[in-house]
Amino acid sequence: MQRPDLNAIFGTDRPIIGMVHLPPLPGAPGHTGMSDVLDAARSDAVALANGGVDAIMVENYGDVPFFPDHVPPEAVAALTLATAAVIADAGLPTGVNVLRNDARAALGIAAATGARFIRVNVHSGAMLTDQGWLTGRAHDTLRARHALDADVAILADILVKHAVPPSGLTAADAARDAWERGRADALIVTGAATGSAADVDRLRAVSDAVPDAPVFIGSGLTAGNAADLWPHARGAIIGSGFMENGRAGGRVDPSRVAELLAHLR
Repeated sequence: MQRPDLNAIFGTDRPIIGMVHLPPLPGAPGHTGMSDVLDAARSDAVALANGGVDAIMVENYGDVPFFPDHVPPEAVAALTLATAAVIADAGLPTGVNVLRNDARAALGIAAATGARFIRVNVHSGAMLTDQGWLTGRAHDTLRARHALDADVAILADILVKHAVPPSGLTAADAARDAWERGRADALIVTGAATGSAADVDRLRAVSDAVPDAPVFIGSGLTAGNAADLWPHARGAIIGSGFMENGRAGGRVDPSRVAELLAHLR
């Protein structure tokens, strides 16, 4: 199976993807009902669409503490409903990230809802996280995508945030493995934590290691650092920068969307 055509999915060769950070889902501490989850998803999706983003990604951000790999059925069901609502209300290419690292669930949600891409925190290799060691399952994810005949792009993090790589693993080596052996469709470079800026040297290292790969900024892109970071990327995923007070997990602030997009475009 050939890699999905990202230009066809996003309608541009430099997509800006806005995040919908869902409140806690059923079973997670702090869950207050699916009506709150769906209301938040719809409100954020419409604000992002009206602000002019190219695509939206739905994520179970409120489900802390995260399951390391397989999330329970109630979380998958809730994410499916939320993703379908975002697609219906925003009318934009939509993706799914199932935290902390359930690529198979994300792929299933995409196949069921018509979502066009997924994000995978650890697609190949392994990273030490607050959930313990997360191990990539590129072999399963690619075979499941083939079996489902799903035209869904895989956006894979390189040395993902909130994690520590094995000793000696460089960003360049991790990028080559994810792109050439893991068959990811785009690579994501983040800072050390949610909301922290990606390192420009790491962006360059990943781009130089796999020049054919689209490299996306995955965290911390702001109006203040856009001039330094944006020239080195072929896409961006923006959560905190679009949200109230610049804080992850909040609701989307239309004024922040407009301000940051003006800098990027």
